[in-house]
Amino acid sequence: VEVCEIVAVRKTEDDDQDAAQTGKHQKKTKQLYPFAFTVSYVRRTQQHQWRCSEVTFHCDNQALCEEWVQVTNEQLSLLTNRPKSLLVYINPFGGKRRGKRIYEQKVAPMFRLAGIATTVIVTERANHAEDHLKTEANLDKYDGVVCVGGDGMFSEVLHGLVARTQNDHGVDQNQPDAELVPCSLRIGIIPAGSTDCICFATVGTNDPVTSALHIVVGDSQPMDVCSVHHNDVFLRYSVSLLGYGFYGDVLSDSERNRWLGPARYDLAGVKTFLSHNYYEGTVSFLPAEDDVGNPRDKLQCRSGNVSEEKEKPDDSSDWNEIHGKFIAINAANMSCACPRSPKGLSPFAHLADGNADLILVRNCSRLDFFKHLLRHTNKDDQFDHSFVEVHRVRKFRFEPERHILVSLEDLSEPATKTGYSTPLGSWSCDGEILPEVAIQVSVQCQLIRLFARGIEEQQQQQCVSDDPCTLSALEPITD
Repeated sequence: VEVCEIVAVRKTEDDDQDAAQTGKHQKKTKQLYPFAFTVSYVRRTQQHQWRCSEVTFHCDNQALCEEWVQVTNEQLSLLTNRPKSLLVYINPFGGKRRGKRIYEQKVAPMFRLAGIATTVIVTERANHAEDHLKTEANLDKYDGVVCVGGDGMFSEVLHGLVARTQNDHGVDQNQPDAELVPCSLRIGIIPAGSTDCICFATVGTNDPVTSALHIVVGDSQPMDVCSVHHNDVFLRYSVSLLGYGFYGDVLSDSERNRWLGPARYDLAGVKTFLSHNYYEGTVSFLPAEDDVGNPRDKLQCRSGNVSEEKEKPDDSSDWNEIHGKFIAINAANMSCACPRSPKGLSPFAHLADGNADLILVRNCSRLDFFKHLLRHTNKDDQFDHSFVEVHRVRKFRFEPERHILVSLEDLSEPATKTGYSTPLGSWSCDGEILPEVAIQVSVQCQLIRLFARGIEEQQQQQCVSDDPCTLSALEPITD
């Protein structure tokens, strides 16, 4: 076991030994080796899940036992990336209202075992966490912020923490080209909501214990964030999916049936698919550099392969423009994988390369669009359709087509009397509807960091560390 994956080490008290001793062999072991210490450590199980396991070591020398405990704790104290104090926000209403119970039963015991101090706030209203982070929270006291809930709760914490960081550094978020300051505090996600897309894409599973252990061992995963503006007004940040057309319509319809819980998304999806709407407009984008790969290169984002983003001056001649009728326009900062779509909307998108994958689905038949959607649930290439194109971009803009409305009686009036129809459709931004349709989007490279390490390959059985160390034996010990 790597030291960086040890959760805690403690001297085993007599009561603990008595509880563990059941057979004759165990009782004999205690008689021969009366002193013991217990090591709690990370154990990997199936499907990227982690569990906290324990092993107790027995010896006949009290001084040796205490030395093992002391030396191991000294090694753990050298791991400065581990949090010692956390600010925790719990959404008691999200998902199936299990957030508070999940934290108290599965997460809090882990934090106590690791000696992490916590300040817990149970939110009482929408945007409670965001508002508290922006104005009231004394962030100097903490090593990280943890949210217990779904993607909506994470979005609150994200907006609050980023806004607070920019305000503290005098950065105006309303300026689309402003150079945003990365957040110094990491964010931990304990999944307990209707949707936990971000947790799934960064850890590989929606399991509260696994997420808690990633926080305990102090993992750190940088992540890109898209800033979304309308003219010179900031709208929202996005870390997973910006969706116009189909996904925007699904979210708009689902909001009318929130009382259905998670089932509302299935109902809204069927209704939106049957409606088969398309929207006309112009998409302009600034392509990614050639050396960052492309959305179909089959290079998956995996633990440890974080790239260094190189700043490149914007050149207006590099912008591409596409006009057309679209069923869907999607921008993915990550794969957007989830249990229903194991590969996600863009399987080879990367978490921290300073780019997003822009997916354009042009107007097509309902059958063709169904085939495209179906490929999100299997291993077929969902981009392998004549009506689908995908681009890796640093920035993009969308301008909807506005059709001029002129009544017959107004034909003789001056042009100033001419009005515009309200554009149909809407943007879904990480589960929230944007108030504007004409938007400009910039990818902010590695603006935040999560208590995560990305999805590990199956053969990765050791911690990802710049300098992993193992504990060398002082003297032989019996297990």
